[in-house]
Amino acid sequence: MQQNEQPQNQLNIELTEEMSEGVYSNLAIITHSNAEFVIDFINVMPGAPKAKVKSRIVVTPQHAKRLLKALNENVKKFEQINGVIKDIEPVSIPMNFGGPTAQA
Repeated sequence: MQQNEQPQNQLNIELTEEMSEGVYSNLAIITHSNAEFVIDFINVMPGAPKAKVKSRIVVTPQHAKRLLKALNENVKKFEQINGVIKDIEPVSIPMNFGGPTAQA
């Protein structure tokens, strides 16, 4: 195989400069239907009566489960190096978006 050729089944992922900056979020609201999971990433500022969704990701149930597994594995690796991540009190939000929800 020549150096320029990519092996089959390898995915070339492009990350634009703008996207590489990321979006800060300190709250995630998760809802789901029988066909998809919707994850809204929100930046809540202390004392502010309003917060905007900064990013929304929609995935299939299979991708949601893979994401959960990947997050679990990465948190374990992080904690092995940096120590246990302490849980904080859950954020209470006085809203329901009409469907099963979870917070992260």
